[in-house]
Amino acid sequence: MLSQNVRFDLLGALRFRTDAGAHAVRGPQITKILSLLALAAGRSVDTEALVDELWPGSAPARAIGTLRTHVYHLRRLLTGLGAPGAELVRTEPSGYVLDVAPEQVDALRFEQLAARARMLLAAGQSADAAAAARSGLALWRGSALAGVPLGRRLEGHARRLDELHRQTVRVSVDAELALGRHEELLPALRELVAHHPYDEGLHASLIEVLRRCDRRADALRAYRDLRTTLEGELGVAPSPRLLSLRGSILADAAAVPDRWLTAVS
Repeated sequence: MLSQNVRFDLLGALRFRTDAGAHAVRGPQITKILSLLALAAGRSVDTEALVDELWPGSAPARAIGTLRTHVYHLRRLLTGLGAPGAELVRTEPSGYVLDVAPEQVDALRFEQLAARARMLLAAGQSADAAAAARSGLALWRGSALAGVPLGRRLEGHARRLDELHRQTVRVSVDAELALGRHEELLPALRELVAHHPYDEGLHASLIEVLRRCDRRADALRAYRDLRTTLEGELGVAPSPRLLSLRGSILADAAAVPDRWLTAVS
């Protein structure tokens, strides 16, 4: 039977939560095992995949036995902190399974909410899309799998989750814009642009939000800063979408004195 009172959090430092509170999980091998199992909640992870993650390209002679020892210590850790370790981490013929529902793992719950937000936005249900995106983004406490030594598989999961996070931010922005909520978006967008300086989609969202807030000078400055970064560091020009957005802002501001346009364009 699934342990409904246990939650596993991977969107930030790895931890699990019970009725007694939140508990950090540490140790390079244990965190790798738990992360892989949690990302496949309710499904078996085969021994080969676990061994490859623990010892990429150079598994020791007694890798299977050592893996069993690490799983034993993981079960003891969970049990000692109030979770039924032996029931949660079950041995399968081909590997191990973390016996929880996907909803009990924040990364998988986030994926569900992100997919729901995209579907609702495509259907024109902006308010519900914004709510789903907001709920999903609220699950993040930092970088995915923060502090876990990432092998090939976990690194792939972390990259995928990070990209899905950015996509969901864009869905959130589009939904909130459709609802006329402009000012509320600015702090989060500025923070994301600072963390992803080359992401033109996020920059375009920030510029569009500034435009809708009637902050055309700030919008053109944001465009200018991005253009400087792209040309100076990557040797590329802004995308046609950004050029079109700049043109629209300039058209909006056609009545503004020339000296203002010169200062910010």
